[in-house]
Amino acid sequence: MISSLRMYEFPEMQGALNNYWNLIHNELSDSGIQSPVSLDMTLNEQQAWLSPNLVLAQTCGMPYRKFLHKKVTLIGTPDFNLNDCPEGYYNSVFISNINDNRKCLTDFKNALFTYNMANSQSGLAAAYSHTRKNDFWFKHRIISKSHRKSCEMVANGKAEIACIDAITWRYIEKYTSLNNCLKVITKTDPTPGLPYISSLGANQSLVFKSIQIALEKIDKNDKDILGIKNLVWIDKCCYLKYSNPPSKATANDGFI
Repeated sequence: MISSLRMYEFPEMQGALNNYWNLIHNELSDSGIQSPVSLDMTLNEQQAWLSPNLVLAQTCGMPYRKFLHKKVTLIGTPDFNLNDCPEGYYNSVFISNINDNRKCLTDFKNALFTYNMANSQSGLAAAYSHTRKNDFWFKHRIISKSHRKSCEMVANGKAEIACIDAITWRYIEKYTSLNNCLKVITKTDPTPGLPYISSLGANQSLVFKSIQIALEKIDKNDKDILGIKNLVWIDKCCYLKYSNPPSKATANDGFI
């Protein structure tokens, strides 16, 4: 059995995340669903997502849309109560160095753009969709491997602009000093948030209810640390209606 919640990993959150999982584990047990005692925070995300033994994991909208939706059970989506976003939805923020005098997104047409990974809704797909509305796409790009690393690169002058998941940005502001070196240029449109998934054939309603009860029972301090307000249902079709960037949008992009 596998459970892995690795999409938002900050050391300051690990204790609260473990407590959250312990409550979910107990509720699943009371519902007759077996689950591991502890989270596996070492397993490769894609291995976890596609495992036939997956009890619970969190994925991103783009991989769910591209290759997971026929291979997993959609459980529900945590709502982080973001401003200007419907329940369960999120957006991204374009950030630049605080000392950069450019103010508009279009001023960065020729800038070095860094993004976390090629299957990221918040780091790549949202950025591509938003820039295309402004009739451009970044010509110069580099892959950072994580949103936090993207922030570090922009703060240190190794990249000029990045597109960061708004939930991660909230954690960056709360748990690091990187935001002192960065500024928000603009925000993308909201899209469905990062959903919880289980293996194909899982009992969606029981797992959903177990998580709901866990969120009702969780210590207020832990809930504040995680930032999760509640769990909501967003239908599969709402995820699938968005398009993926064409392969040419990331052609020849290298890693740092």
